[in-house]
Amino acid sequence: MESLLARRARPAVLQHTDRHVVDFEGELVLLLQFAVFVPFARPLAALNAHPRIGAARLSARSAAEQGDEADPQVLAELERLNRVYEQKFGFRFVVFVKGRPRSEILPELRDRLERSREEELEEGLRELVAIARDRWTRTT
Repeated sequence: MESLLARRARPAVLQHTDRHVVDFEGELVLLLQFAVFVPFARPLAALNAHPRIGAARLSARSAAEQGDEADPQVLAELERLNRVYEQKFGFRFVVFVKGRPRSEILPELRDRLERSREEELEEGLRELVAIARDRWTRTT
């Protein structure tokens, strides 16, 4: 599971248990249990370790997933909305991009700004799991 999560998220996610889970589905269940039962500090660290959509500096994997759309207006709006999102919720916007261009993420980010903090925390963690699942299926 470590390779499926953002490098900085690994300690936040993996420090909560000393159990070893062999299969990925089990690890997903463990991650979801972690998100539900551990105080907010750890899930927030996992979300905040994820790169911002449209960030200038990304890992090779994240850059490939986010694509190379470089429209200055799209990037500026993503930067602005990411800032608004983080101010409102206290953690980063996480979405499973699925190869979509960044311009297609903007409406989803706007919609999610209308939710409650609890709804967004749950959604962000579900998206993090979806990203990990996708990475798992592409590497096996």
